[in-house]
Amino acid sequence: MNTADLGLPVAVPSTALFTDQYELTMLQAALRSGTADRRSVFEVFTRRLPEGRRYGVVAGTGRVLDAVENFHFDETILGFLRERGILDTRTLDWLADYRFRGDIWGYPEGEVYFPGSPIMRVEGTFAEAVLLETVILSILNHDSAVAAAASRMAVAAGDRPLIEMGARRTHELAAVAAARSAYVGGFHSTSDLAAGFRYNIPTVGTSAHSFTLLHDSERDAFQAQVDSLGSGTTLLVDTFDVAEAVRTAVEVAGPGLGAVRIDSGDLLLLAHRVRQQLDELGAQDTKIVVTSDLDEYAIASLAAAPVDAYGVGTQLVTGSGHPTASMVYKLVARADNDAPDAPLRPVAKKSMGGKASLGGRKWAARRLDEHGVAEAEVVGTGPVPPELADRLLPVPLVRGGEVVAREPLDAARERHIAARGGLPMSAMQLSRGEAVLPTESA
Repeated sequence: MNTADLGLPVAVPSTALFTDQYELTMLQAALRSGTADRRSVFEVFTRRLPEGRRYGVVAGTGRVLDAVENFHFDETILGFLRERGILDTRTLDWLADYRFRGDIWGYPEGEVYFPGSPIMRVEGTFAEAVLLETVILSILNHDSAVAAAASRMAVAAGDRPLIEMGARRTHELAAVAAARSAYVGGFHSTSDLAAGFRYNIPTVGTSAHSFTLLHDSERDAFQAQVDSLGSGTTLLVDTFDVAEAVRTAVEVAGPGLGAVRIDSGDLLLLAHRVRQQLDELGAQDTKIVVTSDLDEYAIASLAAAPVDAYGVGTQLVTGSGHPTASMVYKLVARADNDAPDAPLRPVAKKSMGGKASLGGRKWAARRLDEHGVAEAEVVGTGPVPPELADRLLPVPLVRGGEVVAREPLDAARERHIAARGGLPMSAMQLSRGEAVLPTESA
């Protein structure tokens, strides 16, 4: 098979090979031992938040649902596995009919989470559930890391819009997922057209320094851009001399110039100078957009500056120093035989070095104080206390193999704003600290 013939799609026809080989070899061994059909429960959780973070953000749930729905083995994939000698004939025949027919519960996308939160629960036979481990983790770990960084940047930015501009700083398909996660976390638009096409995220973009350098003068470049895009466009003013560029920009576009963008230098100083200059030139409504290796701390440092919008790239798509959420996918309960009604019993890994897990099929609820502010993440395996019954966090995502929780991306974005707003005020601090809510066992 020539992989070049597949092109570079935004979505893939099958997600079955987005997995580690040992998922399939475990399946083969379980089929041989007679344990493959035992009812099993896997849970996704993280043992700790990235150092210094106060909360995590669930992102990628919608992509997980797409991945589960598209997880099937066609003849091309089965041929690859057969040619490599990875699996025996019995296992390949079993995979030919594979579709996930179990249930998935999880925190809804945009919700916040803490160490030990059962972020996603996958229930089915061992055979069908174990195969989903890698693809679920790869999506949730990446997307949640980007969304958490985006959320912190949104807190730092306040009411000022944020533009995702990281496509050139990551893998081309990861860029689409990152733009989606950034939107969930609070960004307002993206420069990546594939993300706009796939997820209906607002897209923006005007010109780079190369466009200015293409022309014989900066004035010619500005004139060409205004002639093409109108006076409401954003002109990049730091290719040569900023003050001269701002003057030229207003002369070319008039006082109705939409915005100027500053991409280098001392952004705090330049923003003040440019604002004063624009006002003096009669362009009081012209906005200032700043870019240039921003992160949440740089954005916070510009809170007092006359900045109207921020564009963020590298630090956003790499999770602002934490490119993974360190989530794991662990078997927490299973039946002793393959009878559909066989009772489940807790199972757990015992390990040195902080990698032990807690057995049992879990529920989770967020307890509120008398002011309606979250004060604890409560996780249990037994009956749900009556006072927490209406505060349960996991919702059904898949029932009997059918997706039941698809929603517009804006719903996840709005949910995150509400969830973040329900946390203690200390959650908004950018300084290093522990998780803002303790995780309590019930």
